[in-house]
Amino acid sequence: MSVPVVIQAGGKGARLYPYTKVLPKPLMTVGDLPILEIVIRQLAARGFHDIHITVGYLGEMIRLCCGDGSRWGVRIRYWPEPKPLGTMGPLRQISGLDQPFLVMNGDLLTDFDFAAFYRWHRGHDAALSVATYMKPVTISLGVLQTTPGGKITGFAEKPTMHFACSMGIYCIDPGLLPMIPREEPFGFDDLMHAVLAHGLDARSYPFAGTWMDIGRPEDFALACEAFEQNAAKFLPEGTGKRAA
Repeated sequence: MSVPVVIQAGGKGARLYPYTKVLPKPLMTVGDLPILEIVIRQLAARGFHDIHITVGYLGEMIRLCCGDGSRWGVRIRYWPEPKPLGTMGPLRQISGLDQPFLVMNGDLLTDFDFAAFYRWHRGHDAALSVATYMKPVTISLGVLQTTPGGKITGFAEKPTMHFACSMGIYCIDPGLLPMIPREEPFGFDDLMHAVLAHGLDARSYPFAGTWMDIGRPEDFALACEAFEQNAAKFLPEGTGKRAA
């Protein structure tokens, strides 16, 4: 399908330092593949062939690694960020975003169905759809439930709470692009607040499969372990070998 997909690959990956001192985070290898390649191959298998990659820190390495995308049957165009523009700021630099399009981080390991998400977004006619994952968060304290008068009505020791968190995968209507300033930092949080302030339709797309980002060393280690245990879950070909 000729649906544009924007992959964000311009960050410095500071939380993965010192690995990212010499390698941009999207090129960190999971199994024997850069995680960005896994993402591209997943998109290609779901019929997405028009790919835009925003690049900044060590961007030339990403260009050299991925090239024009022809070996995966996609067309890749690169959009450099002269300065960090946040999660959504780079979208104003990209031409051809004239229909609902996907935006995603370039450092995710997931078995997410991008095509099903896109169809769902179009079916709901939303301005913004956000893929969400229920993330458990353990509070490392004793938590009290109290009334406004201070009476204790309940207690939980180190409770685990669950929150619908953004997965870093979005579907965006091009009508939202004018909300994004040109050449100024603008994050997903800024866009979310703007959409809500304007009363536009924003929707959550819950996902219950596997989702990991590799932002921290411990997360990267878990992603590598998950991939090694079941590469077929993440690769359409069912193999961790590099495409010829």
